[in-house]
Amino acid sequence: MMFLVFGGLFILGLIVFIISTDNLSQFGANPAGVRLERIKNSPNFDGKGFINPNKYVEEFTALETIKMTYRFFSYSEEREPSVELPVKHIDSATIANNPQNELRVSWMGHSTALIEIDGKRILTDPIWSERNSPSTLWGPKRFHPVPIQLNELPPLDAVIISHDHYDHLDKPTVESLSQTGVHFYVPLGVGAHLEKWNVPLSQIHELDWWDEIDLPECSVKILAVPGMHFSGRRLPGKNPTLWVSWIIMGTKQKVFFSGDTGEYSEHAEIGRKYGPFDFTLISIGAYGKLWPAIHHTPEQAVATHLALNGKIFLPIHWGTFNLAFHEWFEPPERLLNAAEAANIKFAIPKPGQTITDSDIPPHETWWRDYK
Repeated sequence: MMFLVFGGLFILGLIVFIISTDNLSQFGANPAGVRLERIKNSPNFDGKGFINPNKYVEEFTALETIKMTYRFFSYSEEREPSVELPVKHIDSATIANNPQNELRVSWMGHSTALIEIDGKRILTDPIWSERNSPSTLWGPKRFHPVPIQLNELPPLDAVIISHDHYDHLDKPTVESLSQTGVHFYVPLGVGAHLEKWNVPLSQIHELDWWDEIDLPECSVKILAVPGMHFSGRRLPGKNPTLWVSWIIMGTKQKVFFSGDTGEYSEHAEIGRKYGPFDFTLISIGAYGKLWPAIHHTPEQAVATHLALNGKIFLPIHWGTFNLAFHEWFEPPERLLNAAEAANIKFAIPKPGQTITDSDIPPHETWWRDYK
């Protein structure tokens, strides 16, 4: 009888999970055909999957996975704020009106930012969903509302995606943005997910490390550069798609967007070859001993900013989802100390706050009011 009860509950749970993942379409699709052939010809593909610059491979045994899962759901850290975080609502008219074409960055939360350069608007790793998960019922829930609704955004010139993890590639957001006709710039293989979600092929551009492309009818170029991470929307995975950091180059200004990466020596070469960068948007959250090489600590992020020859540091990948074994407010606290010790220019914006290269606000410790 107990077997029947548990079996029935399992089947019911499986049905609910499938329904809550849009009949599993959230998992996307594996690269095939011409896309797969291009992947096989990439120097960064070893025949089984993509590899990191120093051949580092993130691998977990079954026992380690069980331990990590238990650790994630049984913890004493304050991983979520006690109240909803403050959000500065972004007015669509303000974004639409940038008469001086100044360099502006509006942080939407996590790794999502709207970058305005040379009068063009580029959106990074957009996630507007309530949860960072394939399911609408389970998974990390956002700490704060989005600063602006998708339908309030003025026309975009590009959407850039760093890799295919759920907190960086959000299916409902992609589907909504696709209907505007905006072009997506993604790492090798990620186009398979977008095609599965009915994004027209004419709107998808896939890049390998060191590939450069001009945005249509403007002076802005983007370049895909290596990072230290991994990929996949299914478990287990063997890095079926690539991950990248992005360089955005205008006529006079440049921005570095890290996506997810750990610290590695290539950043200094990127800084020498393509710096200085007016803004560096670098991840500072979701680090831990279990994944030492694939996510920056705040101190490593500052070191990367210096290696890149950055001018102004803006932290990303924190303050929106519970993703790691540290308190939610720890990343900005550590960043504050590291940035001041390194004597760099930086800002830690609230969600929705806009920063320009000519007006860096005084340092606020706003997160301390929401512990």
